[in-house]
Amino acid sequence: MLDRRELLKRSSLIALAPTVPGFLQRLARAAEEKKDDRILVVVQLDGGNDGVNTVVPYGDEGYAKHREKLRLNVANLHKLSDDVAMHPAMRAAADLVESGRLAIVQGVGYPNPNRSHDVSMAIWHTARFDRADHKSYGWIGRALDEDPPSDSAAAMLVGDGALPGALVGRRSIAASFSRLDELAIQNQAARGGLTAAQPGDAPASDGLADFARRAALDAYTTADRVTAAAGRERGKTSYPSSELAQHLAIVARLIEADMSTRVYYAVQRGYDTHAVQLPTQARLLRELSEALKAFLDDLKAAKLDDRVLVLCFSEFGRRVAENASQGTDHGTAGPVFLAGAGVRAGLHGAAPSLTDLVDGDLKMSLDFRQVYAAVLRDWLSLPAEQALGGKYEPLQIFI
Repeated sequence: MLDRRELLKRSSLIALAPTVPGFLQRLARAAEEKKDDRILVVVQLDGGNDGVNTVVPYGDEGYAKHREKLRLNVANLHKLSDDVAMHPAMRAAADLVESGRLAIVQGVGYPNPNRSHDVSMAIWHTARFDRADHKSYGWIGRALDEDPPSDSAAAMLVGDGALPGALVGRRSIAASFSRLDELAIQNQAARGGLTAAQPGDAPASDGLADFARRAALDAYTTADRVTAAAGRERGKTSYPSSELAQHLAIVARLIEADMSTRVYYAVQRGYDTHAVQLPTQARLLRELSEALKAFLDDLKAAKLDDRVLVLCFSEFGRRVAENASQGTDHGTAGPVFLAGAGVRAGLHGAAPSLTDLVDGDLKMSLDFRQVYAAVLRDWLSLPAEQALGGKYEPLQIFI
């Protein structure tokens, strides 16, 4: 006997059958077979988040020494240990730690760090250091290539901008949209802006480009109906008004609609705080924390939280010493957040010293590929070695 969710899903698709693009029908069918698969949601903190004032090593003597104007009041911090605490604006994130749903990995970076936004982000996206590889496939795309869903979107970017390099694969398909009525299929094999479907879907009599444009147009005309179908099972969780929160609300809708997508991606911009950092970072961290909590609470109410992991990263941290403009400049290592019901909550890894520095920058405690290895192997059950270009000891982060 069909339960209410299954009945709604099938009846909605039957009603839409004459107009729904083929990829959406196949995606829904795949959900019947793979609805218990684990899901990864990546949140990119774009611009280089100041990790020192995010996960604050207030017990380190170097904190007061290097942060005169930007030093946070210890009394307002959310303490995680006798020496480390979270930014005052991260009350919602502190609640997630207390409820066992947020793990904080300290001092994450990579050898010979690069302080260019584009280069460092490309390293995180591809898990490769050769710049020639930065125009190739991403760590997520490579992993999904190992077992791509049959004719369906393996990954989705929710938000404006180009498809992140991390999602680019040889065989796996990704979708990119900012609203559900702006769905666009992205062909991973054609990164030059062509909106396309998987090459094998194209009718022999038509060119790939013409087919891709028709498929995209079809998606545009029916996406509002897909939104309605997904929205019928929506929970009552109230999301903040921030852009990130609204994007995560869309992700929650798609997950609740039993889409077969394995990876969702969202971007929060604005972390390049060279001047007047305090108010800007406080706003961003509050938005991040509240969006994460609303998203996880929504999934918990829908009894789906055990399937979903959120990974939050930034391309680099900031310099330990503040600059003359009450900001911080490009640095090296920083914290990574992993959120969900399946994580070992609390602090992981050693907090980098603020006195034992390399040219004024933090020494990394953990290689980011150890985090990726854990996410791929232990969460998504995907092979990590090919995706990461080598073998890395996975961080023991999951229950």
